[in-house]
Amino acid sequence: MRDYSVQNKKAWEYSAYEFWVKNSGTPAERAKKDLENPLGALKRYADYFDSYAGLRIANICGSCGKKAIPLALLGADVTVFDISEENKKYAVETAEAAGVDIHYEVGDVLDIDMEKYGGFFDVVFMEGGILHYFHDIGEFMRTMYSLQKQGGKMICSDFHPFTKIKDILSLEQPAMNYFSTDIFEGEMAHARFFEEEIRSQMPKCLYRKYTISEIINSVINCGFTLEKFDEHPAWTNEKIPGEFTLVAVK
Repeated sequence: MRDYSVQNKKAWEYSAYEFWVKNSGTPAERAKKDLENPLGALKRYADYFDSYAGLRIANICGSCGKKAIPLALLGADVTVFDISEENKKYAVETAEAAGVDIHYEVGDVLDIDMEKYGGFFDVVFMEGGILHYFHDIGEFMRTMYSLQKQGGKMICSDFHPFTKIKDILSLEQPAMNYFSTDIFEGEMAHARFFEEEIRSQMPKCLYRKYTISEIINSVINCGFTLEKFDEHPAWTNEKIPGEFTLVAVK
């Protein structure tokens, strides 16, 4: 595992299960919400899926299963790839409470077993701000390409690159030169929700933020055909972009 992945893993396994219970409810409580409206739980991402039943979906950095479980409830065969055992514990318990099966592989996404998963998935799906955890976006996109069947689709939604120059989403991340290629140390995503005493003790993550052109070119250069690139308003201010979703086909 890469050095930065080791550090990020420490951060994402620090009280993560406790955080999900506090903010999303117990696994049983979360499962009840997912069962009530799995399609609604997908939010805007439902617009990017043509169907669900029988699809093999790789949910990259799928965290606590907040999208994997609704997808499974809709009939998909979902495998989550994530770095945190704490995330897995919450996701698996929630899936059991919801009465569905999900597969969950813990480890560095860039070290996925391609003998087992190469060319296996109909859809590779990710959301919620994950690209900045990987320091070579070309290597990351090549891995995504390798996971997919011929004709398969990648749905990649992430924080808008404009968040490099302004804390648009109020994530309390530092602003920088838009064209900076620096690696920087920052708090993990949930740190701001903890009391200061705990927050100050939490391990940091190592981030690398990308420009729009770096993201798009990495998709094209590894062999994907880019079909769509949508920009979405920030949840803090609908007048500025906060997220994007791109769709690419192998």
